[in-house]
Amino acid sequence: MAPEEDGRTARKRRQILEAALPVFLRNGYVGASMDEVASLAAVSKQTVYKHFTDKEQLFTSIILDTTGQVDGLAKMITAALDDSDDLEKDLGELARRFLDAILHPDVLRLRRLIIAEADRFPDLGRAWYEQGFERSLKTMATAFERLAGRGLLRLDDPQLAAEHFAGLLLWIPVNKVMFSGGGGEHYTEADRERLSEAAVTVFLRAYASSGTA
Repeated sequence: MAPEEDGRTARKRRQILEAALPVFLRNGYVGASMDEVASLAAVSKQTVYKHFTDKEQLFTSIILDTTGQVDGLAKMITAALDDSDDLEKDLGELARRFLDAILHPDVLRLRRLIIAEADRFPDLGRAWYEQGFERSLKTMATAFERLAGRGLLRLDDPQLAAEHFAGLLLWIPVNKVMFSGGGGEHYTEADRERLSEAAVTVFLRAYASSGTA
């Protein structure tokens, strides 16, 4: 395949994926229509099937494609902590940005969709978690381990510390939003600031070394 043709194929595939995501988010797997996907992508239905053999393959491709968003989150985590000389301030910044990312309306809708289809596609749900949120936690754990090496944190299990930090930050708002619906918009900037500060305070009480507590 010539480079130009290969590029057109990749762009067309991306066009279909971007059109299909809101269709699945709005209608769920069962209610999603390949006709609607084709219409929104401005391509024929045959073109959709040329790139994706059936609805299941398209759905799988969409879900796995979103795990790439974790790269930006992982980089954010590393950048926020690697050169920290004010741990409370930088953890607070990390907490606020992490909370904003997780409470983004599209992320919440995608999370609901994956949970709703977990029984139908258990391997897909597992892959999305492992390649997405779990990868972010591993990146966070590595950053915490480096901070411990600098004497700023005191911990025996960096991975557990990362899970504690995420749990302190996300347990309340994510559970409330997942059960009550909506896109997290009822959590104001002040609410998110309060949640972030509280999570950092408790985390540092548990894990800060004596010189940084």
